Amino acid sequence: MELSKYIEHTLLKQDASKEELIKLFEEAKKYGFLGVCINPCNVSMAKQYLKDTNVKTVTVVGFPLGANRSDVKAFEAKKAVEDGADEIDMVINVSKIKDKDWEFVKNDIEEVKKACLDKPLKVILETDLLTKEEIKKACEICVDAKADFVKTSTGFVKNGEGAKAEDVELMSKTVKPYGLGVKASAGIRDKQKALAMIQAGADRLGTSSGVAIVS
Repeated sequence: MELSKYIEHTLLKQDASKEELIKLFEEAKKYGFLGVCINPCNVSMAKQYLKDTNVKTVTVVGFPLGANRSDVKAFEAKKAVEDGADEIDMVINVSKIKDKDWEFVKNDIEEVKKACLDKPLKVILETDLLTKEEIKKACEICVDAKADFVKTSTGFVKNGEGAKAEDVELMSKTVKPYGLGVKASAGIRDKQKALAMIQAGADRLGTSSGVAIVS
């Protein structure tokens, strides 16, 4: 198994320096990672450093809370695509899930999906904050809204565990029959956990520990 081809090498911390970002890009090229996942303001920079490579530039929308207005999330996605983003990871509106306002949740995803044009959209569920029933229902909404992937976590929940194999398995069973992929992210720091996520059904791994995992 070529683990590097599952990994989106990630740097989303708010104090990330230019030097740290360049190091991320160079590591992605060196180890042949599938992509890098960076904040929207760094998309143009990533495209510049990754030109003439197969490394995807992935960015985030409505990050990390998912509580932005839908039109703001869509505008952010539109600008990211214009800057050269290959894929968009949006954060779902968790409070609307808690309110069971499923129409809002679906419309929120659909509006961003439209702004992505032909670029794949991943929807971050923030599984640490959801029950198993809410995870399953959110996955079903993502299917209905024509998203391309569901994703576990932002990594920003205080004391959150991040990706759990049981959640990845539930997400996989819910969306895979409809052609959606699953991205496990947050808390994946070693090869053992990376393999456990893939075994549970993950097609992608979002991690800042990519080098350690493949080494």
